[in-house]
Amino acid sequence: MIEKRNIPISLPVTGEEEWQAVKEPLMSGWLTSGPKVRQFEKEFAKRHEVKHALAVTSATTALHLALVALDIKEGDEVIVPAFTWVSTANVVLYQGAKVVFCDIDPTTFNIDPKQLKSKITNRTKAIMVVHLFGLCADMDAIKQVAGDIPLVEDGACAAGAAYKNVPAGGLGDVGCFSFHPRKSVTTGEGGMITTNNAELGEKMGMLRNHGASISEEQRHHGPKPFILPDFNMMGYNYRMTDLQGAVGIVQLSKLDLFIDERQKWADFYKEKLGEIEWFKLPQVNSDFKHGWQSFVALIDEDKAPFSRNTIMEKLQEQGISTRPGTHAVHMLNYYADKYEIEPDEFPGAKLANDTSMAIPLHNRMTKDDYEYVVQTILSL
Repeated sequence: MIEKRNIPISLPVTGEEEWQAVKEPLMSGWLTSGPKVRQFEKEFAKRHEVKHALAVTSATTALHLALVALDIKEGDEVIVPAFTWVSTANVVLYQGAKVVFCDIDPTTFNIDPKQLKSKITNRTKAIMVVHLFGLCADMDAIKQVAGDIPLVEDGACAAGAAYKNVPAGGLGDVGCFSFHPRKSVTTGEGGMITTNNAELGEKMGMLRNHGASISEEQRHHGPKPFILPDFNMMGYNYRMTDLQGAVGIVQLSKLDLFIDERQKWADFYKEKLGEIEWFKLPQVNSDFKHGWQSFVALIDEDKAPFSRNTIMEKLQEQGISTRPGTHAVHMLNYYADKYEIEPDEFPGAKLANDTSMAIPLHNRMTKDDYEYVVQTILSL
């Protein structure tokens, strides 16, 4: 009999280095957005091969700023994949625009380019391209359909991921990342915006700081710190703190090590679980470098010994945490009611909603943990 273990779905890797990193801003007294955030932004931009990176409070606020900077407004339409975290759609409504859902390809969990064309109208002002679970979307196919329509990358899960050797964040007009603790690198909460467009970068930099013409740090270290800046636009307080920035610098230095380790164990899962007929593994080809924020499979309930939910319950009883991949936003009550959408209108998203399952994959797991997950699934 297998000895029971306790394996969370995800745990961040933080410790002494992160603890030491926050001491400097604590001791200096510069706790708001300042030199540590600037360093974090610079190093993130370098790693993701983009010209501009702007740290913010979350991927949600990053997405919001992207739409504000692109001048999305009431009467506009923004295309959003039907299977994603709810914030991808919510930020469209923040701007008074209309969410237009597009179905996904269940083999990748990403927006289906073949269905995108039918969703585009003369009111389509942006397309939200989600790199779900760390796998970049098929950007060439999407760009071929999108033409000049701006592409906003929701790369919340995709730090360090790439498509045809181009890192996530530089594949569209604006990229948005998350540093929530379930992501590969974390600052607790927090996010990053990336762009190669200097005008958009400058605009989003002001928008995150109430619309101020210069940052607090620039004013503080300038010749007249007692003079308040101009405010030429309405903005928001979406600034990251230097405490988070200090942690982010340390975490970013480990990003590639984390991803390489996750790749190793994702390959282990594929090898050991690949013969299970009802356990549909994630598919990745050579064009993609997966970020492996999560390892998400589809459960074929016609062939499985139990339903997806019962399998999750049985694994939980053995100490193995699982989750649905995410949710189909069009099936959430708010959106179903608002747009009068039936679940079957987006069958790929519904299938993923009902049968996707994430199993533990993170950098606090041991070889014994992975073997226990595999043995427990094989024994179902």
